[in-house]
Parts: sequence; structure tokens; C-alpha cells
Amino acid sequence: MPKLYIIHGWTYQISHWDKTVALLKQAGIEVEMLRVPGLTAPSRKVWTISEYVAWAGQNIPDGAIALGHSNGGRILLNLLSQRPDKLSRLILLSAAGVYEKSRRRDILRFAAKMLAPLKKFPLLRKVIHKLIGASDYSHAPENMKKTLTNMLDSDKELDLTKITTPTSILWGEEDQVTPLRQGKIMHQRLKNSRLKTFKNWTHAPYICDPEGLASAIVAVLKEQK
Repeated sequence: MPKLYIIHGWTYQISHWDKTVALLKQAGIEVEMLRVPGLTAPSRKVWTISEYVAWAGQNIPDGAIALGHSNGGRILLNLLSQRPDKLSRLILLSAAGVYEKSRRRDILRFAAKMLAPLKKFPLLRKVIHKLIGASDYSHAPENMKKTLTNMLDSDKELDLTKITTPTSILWGEEDQVTPLRQGKIMHQRLKNSRLKTFKNWTHAPYICDPEGLASAIVAVLKEQK
């Protein structure tokens, strides 16, 4: 089995991936989980998509197989839009990268302005963030809130039609963060892609169904052989 590089999504700890990674290793797959800068270690830097692309390019060797979940998928898609031959195969797991002019984006920007005066009342701010569904935003330090905005804005410029890398798209039908319609759009725009959906998966199948996720990844890698 080939080595698999994984770029996780917008999370501040990767321990939730442990069971899936352990199952992949039991199946004979060598796995390297790349820790996204600014998320799994303290940082004061505001990151741009170009900087994340450079980071990924340096940490993943040419010809490798890589999986990107959510924002990790966005990073890999941007990398491959510039270097289509960088990877031998791409696996997208509920990936971000499809730009949609949405009410949620407007809410996030509105929340940033309206909640600024409430910095002295963290419990109140947390309740409001939960009500509007902006958990990624609420958990982010100030610099990473700006980074998150940079990531969302970068989707406007991402041209998926430039990517020719063989791509397996895995998507949960219960995903409320990156809805299945976005997976279908990716499948339409990525010239060499296959889409498989899973009824019981949410946005984080490594939490709700690690066994099923590991099996799906192993199946993709067996196709590669």
C-alpha cells in the first residue's frame, strides 16, 4: 500500500483522527498526518491560501497520494490548480473550496463586527456564536479569524477545471458544513473525479464512523495499485 498524507480541516486538535489512522495502519497503510500551521500549535500569524499551498508543497513529496478534509481539501485543491502533476491521486473528504454567496458568510462578517464590544463577556459571546452556527469562528483566536476569512475568500479565485489529478471524492449525505451539493459541484468541475456518498456520515466521519471512513480510504488506495 502507498503512503498516505492527510491534511486535516479547521480543528485545533487532531486526536479525533486517531481511531481512523490506527485502522488505516492496521490495514498496512503508512500514514502521515500533517499538522496545519496556526491550528494545532499557537501562532500569531495571519495565513493566506498561497502560504498554505507553499507549506503543503514543501511537506508532501511529488507523486504522493494525499487526502484533504474540509479546509485541508481546499489547500490541496489550490495546490493542484497550480501544479496538476504534484500528486498521483487526490482524496477529498467533505472538502471546502466551492464558492457560494451565502447567508452564513454574511453572518460571520456581521458577527465579527457586532460581537467585538462583547469581548469582556466570553460566555455571552459563546452562546451567540452557537446560535448563529459560527463555531469555527468562535473558537478561533483573532489572527485565525482573519485567516478563516482569507480561506473563504480564496474560493472565489479557485478554478477546479484546471485540476486533472485522479480524484476520489468521499462525502457524507448528512454533512451540514459543506453540503453534498458542493461535492456534486466539485465532481462536475474536476475532470478526472469519482464521487461516492455515505448516508450516515456527517462533516466529520472520523468521529461518527471511523471504521467506515477507514474502509472507504482503503478501497480508494486499492484502486490505485
